[in-house]
Amino acid sequence: MHPRELPGDAIPWSAEAETGVLGALMLDAGCWDRVGDVLAAEQFFSDQHRRIFSAIGAMVLACKPVDIITVHEHLQTAGQGDGIDLSSLNEIAQSVSSVHAVRRHAEIVAERSLMRGLVAAADDVREIAVTAGSPVVERLDKAQARLQELQVHRRRSMPVPVQDMVVSFLDRLSDLSEGRVDPGIPTRIPTLDRMLGGGLMPGKQIVLAARPSIGKSSLAEQLCINLGRDGHASAFLSQEMTKEELLQRAIANVGRVDLGRLITGKLQDHEWARVTDAVEAMRTMPLHFDDQPALSLMDIAAKARMLKRQSDIKLLVVDYLQLCSSSRSADNRHHEIEEISRGTKSLSKQLGITILLLSQLSREVEKRTSGRPQLSDLKESGAIEEDADVVMLLSNNTKRPDGSRLLCCDVPKNRQGRTGDFALNFEGDVQAWGESTEPLVFKKPPSRHYTEEA
Repeated sequence: MHPRELPGDAIPWSAEAETGVLGALMLDAGCWDRVGDVLAAEQFFSDQHRRIFSAIGAMVLACKPVDIITVHEHLQTAGQGDGIDLSSLNEIAQSVSSVHAVRRHAEIVAERSLMRGLVAAADDVREIAVTAGSPVVERLDKAQARLQELQVHRRRSMPVPVQDMVVSFLDRLSDLSEGRVDPGIPTRIPTLDRMLGGGLMPGKQIVLAARPSIGKSSLAEQLCINLGRDGHASAFLSQEMTKEELLQRAIANVGRVDLGRLITGKLQDHEWARVTDAVEAMRTMPLHFDDQPALSLMDIAAKARMLKRQSDIKLLVVDYLQLCSSSRSADNRHHEIEEISRGTKSLSKQLGITILLLSQLSREVEKRTSGRPQLSDLKESGAIEEDADVVMLLSNNTKRPDGSRLLCCDVPKNRQGRTGDFALNFEGDVQAWGESTEPLVFKKPPSRHYTEEA
């Protein structure tokens, strides 16, 4: 049942608190500084009160004087004055004896709004629970995500004085200097760690993009394995491969066992021992695989929150962005991708984890003599580049006689560090990645190879 369908005396709202806020604002517009960070117009229950609050906010923003008459004029001019006359505004203003309690009144309005949201969410959860057609576990994830939305809407950050920040900054700087903490979570790829300022950072979104079959999924899984070896939890959400395929690749990597023979079961005698050792090593790795197709932002968020709560994951891989589904109309794929990219960026900050989004590159890469991708090759939407803290572009460089490959990992965007490129070695038979000291060779243009110097 929607809150507005409840009996009048059961609706969670306070007419006195709402009029208290509005009356104080019309008596003293300076009160806006005490309520603007707490309230938004949609948190008022009364439609008239919402319109009045919106009008006052617009007037304050435009540095216009605020009183009963000017608010009435603004509402009439904006076509929002239906049912609101001078006498009703005067009644609201006269109901306030003092503006000193305006902050508390605003908090009451916000609390009642949250309570109404909880009622609506509970009704939605009931609908999810009784709707047939999806597994119970999936319905549980959706219910958790719906309730979590209330937490997101409730959370508001406040500006912090610099003098309050510098003490903790110096403490952390001292810990870093003395080696008591790591600046980030190491990926075990030295140059990448240096470019990222010490490794993976919480609250960051990294995009790893490449053309199909270059190896972005395999590289992302290598990062998960590397974190797992150091005891850091991660999760790989694959929309292309099954959980079993991900596990096969991981065992091939950890045990250095030929993936082809692992898939067919035609192992050589000495490889059985490697498989056994790899399985034992994998048992202790806090690594999670998921193979649900057509993930929505809600699906990703629900899984991420559950994994953060249960396993304290540090890295979440989404493979890959263009396979995700969206609540938006399918007639504009750019907007769909934008919704997911913006949503996962926000999610990384909320949970304090690194989110690694894998993405496809357009065919424009193949038209260049150098074969080197550019930021403009990110497929579907410019929002991918805008939302990313780091963009990594993967491309083939050299194929060796033994079947292994030298690849270029270009970092053209890095908010908190240097850009440039570095070489990676990929042994496809065992799905193993590592940094290479072999020089990258390009037809054109010249490499912007990363160096320790400027």
